[in-house]
Amino acid sequence: MTTSETWQSPPEFAEQCRELYGLEAPPLWGPPRRLEYPSLGPKLWRVMDRLGYPPMPWQKYVSDVALEIDPRTGFFAYREVGLSVPRQEGKTQLLLGVQVHRAMAWPRQNIVYAAQTRGMARQRWEDEFLVTLDESSLAGKYRVRKTNGHEAIIWSRTRSRMGITANTEKAGHGPPLDLGLIDEAFAHEDDRLEQAFSPAMLTRAMAQLWWASAGGTERSLWLNKKRAAGRELVERLWETGEHPRVAYFEWFAPDDLPRDDPATWARCLPALGFTVTPETVRAELEKLDAAEFDRAYLNRTRKATPPQDPNVPVKAWPGLVDPGSRPGDEVAFAVDVSHDREHASIGLASRRDDGRVHLELVDRRAGTDWVVPAVVRLRELWDPLVVAIASTGSPAGSLIDDLVAAGVDAPEDKDNPERGHLVVMRTGDIVEACGQMADAIKQGIAAHRDQPLLTAAVTGARTRPFGDAWALDRRRSLTDVSPFFAVTLARWALLVRGPLVTDDYDVADSFG
Repeated sequence: MTTSETWQSPPEFAEQCRELYGLEAPPLWGPPRRLEYPSLGPKLWRVMDRLGYPPMPWQKYVSDVALEIDPRTGFFAYREVGLSVPRQEGKTQLLLGVQVHRAMAWPRQNIVYAAQTRGMARQRWEDEFLVTLDESSLAGKYRVRKTNGHEAIIWSRTRSRMGITANTEKAGHGPPLDLGLIDEAFAHEDDRLEQAFSPAMLTRAMAQLWWASAGGTERSLWLNKKRAAGRELVERLWETGEHPRVAYFEWFAPDDLPRDDPATWARCLPALGFTVTPETVRAELEKLDAAEFDRAYLNRTRKATPPQDPNVPVKAWPGLVDPGSRPGDEVAFAVDVSHDREHASIGLASRRDDGRVHLELVDRRAGTDWVVPAVVRLRELWDPLVVAIASTGSPAGSLIDDLVAAGVDAPEDKDNPERGHLVVMRTGDIVEACGQMADAIKQGIAAHRDQPLLTAAVTGARTRPFGDAWALDRRRSLTDVSPFFAVTLARWALLVRGPLVTDDYDVADSFG
């Protein structure tokens, strides 16, 4: 089993979320509710009602699962709860509810909250937590101590204490810890806070560690490690049926989903339609740069942007977008495979009536075993001029014999191909194709529909020199470049080999 962003939980998970909580946007990674286990979730819901924040469906689901009680022990089934959810979804209200529920339910609980820094924790504790409590029906059931370094909300009946701490190795030192909360985990570059909390919780049978965050950056080492581990735990749970002691919940939009599509937002923003509106998200999309919007609202990890390859005209690519672009009557296909053979792509090129060449990623899937049957089917459906593939020595070269065996024949004379023939491109052809594609992008004589995988391949493409020329480099590229490679080869095949198939093709216009 490999953890990947193409993971999908079983359909029955979404059905359970809908039936139990009315949750239409379940997390991409999350454990199911074990109905044979009692839960304190409904009690926490009542606390949130009293705080003035009636729980949304996603908050009900998370709390109901996170507060399951193991009937064999009478203790919490989960010692750790990880929550990775985009911004503005109600994370802060849930974390406050978790603290207040714990403080009101058991005597003398030691509850510690941490954020990016001690100053940020103090600000949230005083400006959000305390203000919410003072304006709620729970006002008067606690006293507040604001002495710097000793801040606490102390509950009169239980003597439980809600405090804050700094992000240091000494955090959590002192009395045993019953509930530790690490908020804004993206800002923590190491595990010092978790390592400080854990020993203080060892003697507490009902202790829990909660951490929560929206997506971070490549420097968010602790968060990225916890997210990777959480995904793996959830996938293993659904595979084996064995529940770990960690409950992990993550709402996330995979990179192949367009950031400006409301359907994408509906999948990864569980508060959409409750406290967040599509109009609000649209405003944020227009205000923020793409990488920050992805981090904040699609829960993607923001990656450092390396310098662009000067040979690839990335800045001109968005100007070629035409959502209504479609292939014409004559098409050419091409196949490419990533250097590690983990993915393969089929690209299409077709001349439009206005002279521009339509570029399209027909398909990209894991592995290579699907490619030959797909090409055979595409030939039957489209009757292409030619099908292009790089020669032996490239990752796709190993598919040549299988394509020929499946009936995708190569011409005996490469200068006289027939319709549907396989065109095997040599190194010189590939270098020529790459240069022609760069010129076409700069000159605005290509068109595409801004397919996310194709655009990502263009953006992450890197090149290597061939004499005074260059070609796309599969190994150095920052992402799988096979979608871009495939349409590049398809365009060359359309304009260079296509005219040899049809008599009425005007060669003089091929590079206009």
